[in-house]
Amino acid sequence: MENIIPFSITDLAKVTNHRSGEVKFGEKMLTIPKGENCHEYLKNCEAKYVLFGIPEDVGVRANFGRPGAYSAWESAIASIANIQHNRFCKGSQIVILGALDVAEEMEVSKNLDFHNTADRIKLSSLVEKIDKEVVHIISCIIKYGKTPIIIGGGHNNAYGNIKGTALGLGKPINAINFDAHSDFRILEGRHSGNGFSYAYEEGFLKKYFIFGLHENYTSKNVLDNLKKIEDRVTYNTYDEIKVRKQKQFLQELIRASDFVKTDPYGIEIDLDALPNIASSAMTMSGFSVEELRQFVYFFGEHKNAAYLHICEGAPDLGEEKNNHLIGKLIGYLVTDFIKSRKELI
Repeated sequence: MENIIPFSITDLAKVTNHRSGEVKFGEKMLTIPKGENCHEYLKNCEAKYVLFGIPEDVGVRANFGRPGAYSAWESAIASIANIQHNRFCKGSQIVILGALDVAEEMEVSKNLDFHNTADRIKLSSLVEKIDKEVVHIISCIIKYGKTPIIIGGGHNNAYGNIKGTALGLGKPINAINFDAHSDFRILEGRHSGNGFSYAYEEGFLKKYFIFGLHENYTSKNVLDNLKKIEDRVTYNTYDEIKVRKQKQFLQELIRASDFVKTDPYGIEIDLDALPNIASSAMTMSGFSVEELRQFVYFFGEHKNAAYLHICEGAPDLGEEKNNHLIGKLIGYLVTDFIKSRKELI
């Protein structure tokens, strides 16, 4: 894990707002001590959850999206550090691994133009470099018996999460994705819109459920392709649940769970499914924050939930006075996931 920027105890202290009479997550979360072997520490520490950041938006740029997803990790870790450590959820359950060092890829991507074919190829190759690192890190965390909680980056990182988990477990996995988009587009070079289709084609993704697809932003080609493989890849739409009321939210949670829970599965969350959240594909219509929190808790409860990934949030694209709120939202989702798994510990 040589390409990880470690998050030290000093870094943690800097983002923790200490207050007399209170104990914050930042005072209890674990960090890898300086000089210790990262692999050995992860293997042997008591914390069950490994917090890992991917501060990039290269995959979003390669998909002609708005950059900004790199900023979610910094916002999230500052918010998580200031959650209260109490009987409902304890910071000591988390070890902070740090963030992937993507400075080089980010710098190169800034000078590339999506509209230029040669530049698009270069962007895809940068995404592939990030893929390899994410695969390696996630596979190690899984092999050490820990549960990864991955924050930030574009949804291109679903590929690395799925492949890394599959390699760590030695078998293909399933995935449930709370998303306005399928991210199951054609294999045209890696970007944030085809992480799941690449994982599926390469045999790392066994079954895949897309929860809350937006009908207005799903192409006929994608719908036709999904129809051909509906025994392994299926979905519901936001419109049929919340607009036309043809399906009920709770019943759809159960249906989706029945589809993926037979094997280990990843929980993928794209924050562009929520209205008015600064992201690469911001929407005005979508599920509520409470519904997303219920979703995370519901799927986290099952023993086969293998990881949580929260992506596409872009605090830097929002109003400066409110850009801490995405970090706060991510903090809620992280603790909802951990709370859902109390009976499994």
